[in-house]
Amino acid sequence: MIVRKRPSLLQLFFIWRGSIVPHVLPQITFVATFAALITWAAQHYGDLFPDYSAAPFALLGLAFSIFLGFRNNACYDRWWEARKQWGALIVELRSLARETLVLENDAAGVALRRRLVRRSLAFAHALAARLRGRDALAEAAPFLPEEETARLGSTRNLPDALLRRQAEELVAALRAQHLGDILYQGLTQRLLALSAVQAACERIRNTPLPFAYTLLLHRTAHLFCLLLPFGLARSVGWATPLLTAVLAYTFFGLDALGDELEEPFGTLENDLPLDALVRMLEVDLGEALGDTDLPPDSQPQGYVLL
Repeated sequence: MIVRKRPSLLQLFFIWRGSIVPHVLPQITFVATFAALITWAAQHYGDLFPDYSAAPFALLGLAFSIFLGFRNNACYDRWWEARKQWGALIVELRSLARETLVLENDAAGVALRRRLVRRSLAFAHALAARLRGRDALAEAAPFLPEEETARLGSTRNLPDALLRRQAEELVAALRAQHLGDILYQGLTQRLLALSAVQAACERIRNTPLPFAYTLLLHRTAHLFCLLLPFGLARSVGWATPLLTAVLAYTFFGLDALGDELEEPFGTLENDLPLDALVRMLEVDLGEALGDTDLPPDSQPQGYVLL
């Protein structure tokens, strides 16, 4: 995620980091060069280039803009839903840490609370790693006992396995009468909410927008930008490459931005800062346990917060 102050008017045209330009510059360069060649050919071989009306291109551009807006709205909806799910995860983990305070009435209760809270941190690390295609066990291991880490080594869905382990420990505490029925029900509701967050994130991660939308959009954008110079070369002359490049920047840029937002759990510049959110949880829950050796808050590197 890009984290920076609002740029001034002068800076607005020179910002590179966080802009979509680096991703679409090859397409813009190709289209502008092609438009320059068509303009040169129209200047020298005008009879081969009738003075087409711009009206068909205007209608095609309008229809394409509507379709492009629909896809970008769908992609942004995925990004925003992912952010809401991670906001809900933060609420549930903080609430779980507060509700387990009632366990601190003896040494066994203090140890139980610490295991529950640290396993919750392991769940957050494991979920972030799973969504980003990293080794979930390696990132969750620092918050788990060694024997539990070894037992979970062959687990394919580590976040779900950690929630099951939480449920097992709560059931054991209930049977040993370390937990009352009401507190047990409250904590299991937290686990249910965490499971719902995981399922929603996996749904977003594993079900992208239909490929036909992306394919149709790519094809239409390239066809429009390649045909446009033929309609403008005779009427606007050498302004054709500039106009074509501006339209290519708009269409290809929105297309590329939609690709980034469609997968909100990645590590591109406009994706969600999952690592920073997990670090924030690590600090918050560590303070709830009374730990003092806590990691520093995540800081953006080059205006990018991962």
